[in-house]
Amino acid sequence: MSKTRYSKDWKQIATAVKDASNWRCTKCDRICLRPGEKPSELTLSQRRVYNLQVHHYNFDPSDNRKENLGCLCSGCHLHYHRFRRGNISPGQLSLFQLNDA
Repeated sequence: MSKTRYSKDWKQIATAVKDASNWRCTKCDRICLRPGEKPSELTLSQRRVYNLQVHHYNFDPSDNRKENLGCLCSGCHLHYHRFRRGNISPGQLSLFQLNDA
C-alpha cells in the first residue's frame, strides 16, 4: 500500500497560505507571481525565480497545521531543503501559534 504524502486538498491549502502571505516569500520578502501572471519583460527562467512555494517547516508533507506552513520563493525553498535550515526552525513553530492567538 502506497502512502500519499500530500492531502487531496493540498492545492487549496497551498493557495490559501500563499494568499495569506500576499504572495511574498517569508524569508527574502520577494513578491512572487500569482497564477496566470506572465509579465512579458521576464523570460521563463526569470519567472521561475518568482514562483512561490509552500514549505513544511518540519519536512512532513502530511502535516498541514498553519504554524508548520510557510511561503518561500523557489530559491529560498531550494536553499532550505538543500541545507535543511532557514529563518524558522521546527522548535520555533509553537511560538508562531502563541503569537497569533
